[in-house]
Amino acid sequence: MRAIPLTVAALAAALLLTGCDGGGGSSSSGSGGSSSSGDSKNGTACSLDRVALEVGPASVAPSVGDTGQVPVTVTNRGSKCTLDDFPGVRLARGGDDVSLPAEKGATAQKLTLAKDEAATFTITYQRGRKGDKLSLDADTLKVSLPPGDTKAQSFKWTYGSVAAKGDIGKVIASVSAFTQAGD
Repeated sequence: MRAIPLTVAALAAALLLTGCDGGGGSSSSGSGGSSSSGDSKNGTACSLDRVALEVGPASVAPSVGDTGQVPVTVTNRGSKCTLDDFPGVRLARGGDDVSLPAEKGATAQKLTLAKDEAATFTITYQRGRKGDKLSLDADTLKVSLPPGDTKAQSFKWTYGSVAAKGDIGKVIASVSAFTQAGD
């Protein structure tokens, strides 16, 4: 008699697990692979014309050598879309335009956002000395979304100069992976 309830429980568990994707839930692919903008399983790629971006409020580095953090929130305003890989972030001033690398040790994850759901990422930087040849006196932050969004949205960078190692193209700054925002 005990074999029937155990069999039913095992069958029910198997059916529940087949409803999950590789990430153990419905919002992450778990496998990491690349995604095209036509990904029908998780929606299409999020793009700047479908989301709202909000920068800040920041934890500004108050003095040269201090570390600051600037959060960026991405809120989906359209139908379900997917963020895959790291955000594209550049700091610029005049002819200097520097791409920020991914945070050391961070792993990108694929996130699917339903309408009005949000994700965040953080820019971490070391404050530099304004006017120093080893600092980028950035005045513009440019953000693009992966995969494949070639447009960037620009914001005023008001968080001070960013220190660099060796030359201005090697700023001491990085970008975290996307994480789901909210509950």
